[in-house]
Amino acid sequence: MSDILTTLCPSASAMAPRRKSDRLFPLPAGAVRPEGALYGAAVFIEKEQLLDASLWTLFEEQFSSGGVDDADHGWRCEYWGKMMRGACFVYARTMNPALYTQMEKTVRAMLLRQEADGRLSSYSREAEFHGWDLWGRKYVLLGMQYFYEICPSEQLKAEILYSMKRQADCILAHIGPAREGKTEINEATDHWAGLNSSSLLEPIVRLYTLTGERRYLDFAAYIVERGGCGKGNIFELAYENRLSPYQYPVTKAYEMMSCFEGLLEYARVTENEKWLRAAERFARRVAATDVTLIGCCGCTHELFDHSAVRQLDPSEKGIIQETCVTVTWMKLCHQLLCLTGDAFFADEMERSAYNALLGALNTSYRRPHVSLPEGPFLPHGLPFDSYSPILPGTRGRMVGGLKLMKNGTYYGCCAAIGAAGPGLACTSAVMQAAQGPAVLNYEPGCAQCFGPDGQQVLIRVASGYPAAGHITLTLSPRHAETFSLFLRIPSWCASAAVSVNGRPFDFSPENGFCRIERLWQPEDSVVLDLPMPLRRIGPEAYGVPSRQAPFFALCRGPLVLALDESLGCPADLPLPENITQLAAVSAAPSEPFPPAFRIRAAAALEDRTAVLIDYASAGKDWESRIAAWLRNGAYGEA
Repeated sequence: MSDILTTLCPSASAMAPRRKSDRLFPLPAGAVRPEGALYGAAVFIEKEQLLDASLWTLFEEQFSSGGVDDADHGWRCEYWGKMMRGACFVYARTMNPALYTQMEKTVRAMLLRQEADGRLSSYSREAEFHGWDLWGRKYVLLGMQYFYEICPSEQLKAEILYSMKRQADCILAHIGPAREGKTEINEATDHWAGLNSSSLLEPIVRLYTLTGERRYLDFAAYIVERGGCGKGNIFELAYENRLSPYQYPVTKAYEMMSCFEGLLEYARVTENEKWLRAAERFARRVAATDVTLIGCCGCTHELFDHSAVRQLDPSEKGIIQETCVTVTWMKLCHQLLCLTGDAFFADEMERSAYNALLGALNTSYRRPHVSLPEGPFLPHGLPFDSYSPILPGTRGRMVGGLKLMKNGTYYGCCAAIGAAGPGLACTSAVMQAAQGPAVLNYEPGCAQCFGPDGQQVLIRVASGYPAAGHITLTLSPRHAETFSLFLRIPSWCASAAVSVNGRPFDFSPENGFCRIERLWQPEDSVVLDLPMPLRRIGPEAYGVPSRQAPFFALCRGPLVLALDESLGCPADLPLPENITQLAAVSAAPSEPFPPAFRIRAAAALEDRTAVLIDYASAGKDWESRIAAWLRNGAYGEA
């Protein structure tokens, strides 16, 4: 397995520390070739956003315009690095040479914008280290680091590494202990007690891995010591595990999760079990108290706020369920999936991907996104919506993180981060364990994996997933070999059945996986059946009594169903409790993207037929109200 780990986690890569710490490993770029809806989403966003040369140029120009973010201490500085990271995830799956050419061009342009002392900032020197300056510099570093991982040119990689060191050294010269005459990292911002600035931890640790230069590890240790927040040490709070994140002194969800991604990288490098446990405990607390029905967090803007309960509060009228939070939750879960090998985190990623993420993708994206002096700042002028309703409401209430750009257009934080979602979902579809391949998503496609002796094993998946749960996998090792195949058994499935070459295979799930260890021959076949009856979920599943929250939800497989008023029924229509017995369901495999309705359920009521569709397809006219939490007719008016 050591040779395989060298392939998956090369020494000259920020992935190198994972050889010792992780249990599951992403396969190399191009090895996973999916064909389903998630891959279709990646292709869609590649075409509509990532191949837009003018957009990259617009983001580059934020770093050569004499302090474009000074006036409002804004975050235009984040857009380039956010989108570059997402582009790298997408490229690793599409392997589109046009996309690579565009990425290389914009990276070279950014290298030319670096100042003599290494500074690469959208703030002037007079305003630097305030507002979102370090946050933006973090994203520039991350964008370059992820491109570095896929860049085949050793000369260009050397230039990128040199640039990143100079960027970091410029920061280290000004940020650090006050006793050294520097600005403390928690004070190098006007917001969230330093959460945004402290998330610099992630690229600093990755830079240490790439260079081995001790000053970067020392700086990372300083950030961890400062605790991520000036109002309380969030890392220690997570390790103690007495509070949930919504009870922390600062509760900004996206930035806090970003800090814990950095803590995981630090724990890997230092082999510090305490911080590994802290990050895992934090994530499990988030899942228990703040992840909603559709797989996002935050029912008070973008804050941890005990969203598991607050999602059922009909008085909530504001913006909720931010796409930045969805994608960052998926990224944190991906990290913990790799570290723990626990399918719990894959289940969380799946729920987020098929509901909150695909629901936010704008398949009717309109360009150019030009704003008038008074607006309109239309969400459908960007490739991703920023916020999603759960109780009756419309999509596209606001553009999250909106900033006017100097050419008269506008952009937002969620649109910049969105591409990372489908790219990462495709990356996580098939992974590698020490004992053999692990299949985590069952959309059709194929993947080139490895057996323990290093030979290649081709896995082909045929299915209609997520619309249908009958899945056929064909394994083709180059020669017969004994190894394990791991199949994720989703937590929503109560009675999965597996057969190998036509013979039933009995199993007891381990960490959410069915493990099949045998001598595999070329063209061996595995059939997995995941029954998908309609499932009724009551508010009790989130700790809320039905009489307090007279709602329920319907799900099928990983998909949440929703009412959409454009199909003829009010979003707050009271429905009978026994609708699972009344509903007739039709399911069809989706086209690559945009999908036709994957799921359509019809229930005959006294005076009408109620039609429900998958949440991701609902409300895409930005006018019709939709609802994922359905009115429980047994309790009358809410």
